[in-house]
Amino acid sequence: MRYAAVLERLFAARRAGIVLGLDRVAAVLARLGHPERALGAVVHVGGTNGKGSTAAMIAAIAAAAGRRVAVYGSPHLSTLRERVVVDGALIGEDDVVAAADAVAAAGGDALTFFEQLTALALVWIAARRPELTVLEVGLGGRLDATNVVDAEIAAVTGVALDHEAMLGGTLAAIAGEKAGIFKRGRRAVIGCSGEPDGVDALVRGARAAGVARLTVVAPAAAAAAPPVALLGAHQRRNAACALAVVDHLEALGVIDAPAHVRAAGLAAVRHPGRLEEVGAAPAILLDGAHNPHGARALGEALASRPERPRVLVVAASADKDLAGLLAPLVAQVEAVIATRYDQPRAATPEALADLARAAGAADVAAAPDVAGAIAAARARAGADGLVVVAGSLLLVGEARVHLLGAPADPFVVTDPAPAPAG
Repeated sequence: MRYAAVLERLFAARRAGIVLGLDRVAAVLARLGHPERALGAVVHVGGTNGKGSTAAMIAAIAAAAGRRVAVYGSPHLSTLRERVVVDGALIGEDDVVAAADAVAAAGGDALTFFEQLTALALVWIAARRPELTVLEVGLGGRLDATNVVDAEIAAVTGVALDHEAMLGGTLAAIAGEKAGIFKRGRRAVIGCSGEPDGVDALVRGARAAGVARLTVVAPAAAAAAPPVALLGAHQRRNAACALAVVDHLEALGVIDAPAHVRAAGLAAVRHPGRLEEVGAAPAILLDGAHNPHGARALGEALASRPERPRVLVVAASADKDLAGLLAPLVAQVEAVIATRYDQPRAATPEALADLARAAGAADVAAAPDVAGAIAAARARAGADGLVVVAGSLLLVGEARVHLLGAPADPFVVTDPAPAPAG
């Protein structure tokens, strides 16, 4: 009951929308005794795509090296508790309540949804005294609430066009926001998981920030990375970024991670909802590709798979570049079933179906909900086919609850939508 009450408070805080800035959360953290200073060594991970996978890889390697590791990430798939993890264990419901009460007592009710979650996470993580904390940026970087933490290492996996209304309409503008996590005198890594044209802007941002050490990951480093448990060629690019971060952690004396430890961590890493296989006959693949860049990475992964026919179950937020998202996916499947997840931001199945046809799909249907769409896709794919569920992490979250019985909150609490342009 108390956990549900916390969810209700957080849901109410969504009315404030997304308000970027550091002053509000910094003031609350000061009243809480600065938990952000008791996180052990900190790695801050940003980027348009791949930051969650990269954070998971860093944490897995550190765990394989015997370190106590905390991770704060977003968004969640089916329970808010997924966002805050120490030593692989999700924060408990009672712990959420205790940390949320502490934040509220320090004036946290005046914070936005994401600011409250960030303060809550830092309070709980600090109390567990990890040796390493990996923080994932929520949106952008420079003014994201996680940027109140003075991280020893900041990594940006890469940049692509997404959230242009809040971060800017060009790669250079978005890179400038994401480079805002680079800090004077600290270490920085620039990955190769974004658009190549964004790298120079990130390098300029790192130099302007005055970082002490900078690693720019070359695309060739992906081929040299050890095998990764996560599927998709793009995960090798994320692994290259994670390994560059591990190099810096070793240089700082935080971990000792020789080659066999790195290989063990990458072989053990898990990141649900990212090219996650959850079924057989037909195979079912879940991926949270939610923008054109992510969809292209998924399309590349599908191109190498042998199953036929392939059926796409797609749902996405109406504020996304839906045509750009659909094009690389439609090219790799024989049929599309458009649906919607149970949130107001979802595009209608009919609108998605029309866009799929415009992208060249000949076999298109619409289903009113996720369970019905998956059932129809299974029937269309047959035992030898492949069902691909993609377009939004909200869709993937519903699919995991339906297919796997994944833990779910009493009601869905999602991040607020970014403000529209103009």
